Amino acid sequence: MLEEIKGVIFDMDGTLIDSMWVWEEVDVDYVKRYQLVEPEGFYEAIEGMSFTDVAKYYKKTFPQIRDSVEQIKADWMEMGYRLYRDEVELKSGVKEFLEELKKCGIKIGIATSNDRDMTEMVLEARGILQEFDAICTSDEVKIGKPAPDVYLKAAEDLGVDPKDCLIFEDVPAGLMAGKSAGMKTCAVADKFSEDQIEKKRALADYFIQDYFEVLKGTYEQL
Repeated sequence: MLEEIKGVIFDMDGTLIDSMWVWEEVDVDYVKRYQLVEPEGFYEAIEGMSFTDVAKYYKKTFPQIRDSVEQIKADWMEMGYRLYRDEVELKSGVKEFLEELKKCGIKIGIATSNDRDMTEMVLEARGILQEFDAICTSDEVKIGKPAPDVYLKAAEDLGVDPKDCLIFEDVPAGLMAGKSAGMKTCAVADKFSEDQIEKKRALADYFIQDYFEVLKGTYEQL
């Protein structure tokens, strides 16, 4: 899998860290606060969007929300911060895989739809922030996933040609972004995207249950 790869770029939520449950909990609480009813396809529509774009989508979809986009984001951050800091855990094999990438001299980046402050906080809390050569968020590019912009920026910041990059993602929108960027793609198992597994397989070059499979060479080549 890593042969001829010069840069590995990770999504964060659901890929490096087991955190998708946090946003489900935050969403339930936020929806209750405003007594909102999400229309059909709502969550598919926001998949891969930047933090800011999701807040904008909420305001557009639910005109009863009078708060500004910045206030919505601040509320979400406040609701999720403690859970990220104290309860979110790394996916199995992450530390060991990052150590192996360092030994191989492969550049390591992140391309996430999450907020930068939240991203750096949770990575530092889990003791892996220093392992990354570049961190890019969808708020820092023109358009979020499934557009390739955040992955292309991450590759640029790493100083690696996109064709020499391998990305790890847990949802179809992210895999589409990686493929559109001209990168190799590896789908990561996550219980919150189990119902999308066939879409993930169709978009990926590889599939893993955890990062130990990469280290052992037991990953699935698609």
